[in-house]
Amino acid sequence: MGTVIRKEVRKRGFFGWVFLTLFIVFNLFMLFSVFAGANGASQVPATTELEQSAKAVGSVIGIGLLLFVWACGSIVLGLLALVTRGQKTIVEEVSA
Repeated sequence: MGTVIRKEVRKRGFFGWVFLTLFIVFNLFMLFSVFAGANGASQVPATTELEQSAKAVGSVIGIGLLLFVWACGSIVLGLLALVTRGQKTIVEEVSA
């Protein structure tokens, strides 16, 4: 007699795949947005010291706001993807 191997298998429904896809697409979009925002802020010319400090403060506020939106969206979509992942089914296999 061989050993019994048990695996947990979850089968996602339609809404499970929708929320998982939204979660992945949202995270990729926000990653792109953070890099594009940081790159866009570095392209603005600042000649005086006041303009340079205002540019730095504005960049920090903008990136911070993007990170806040990213965190909130990831938490909400992550929880929805977690809740809709499907029922757990245990599959048993006997290996020789």
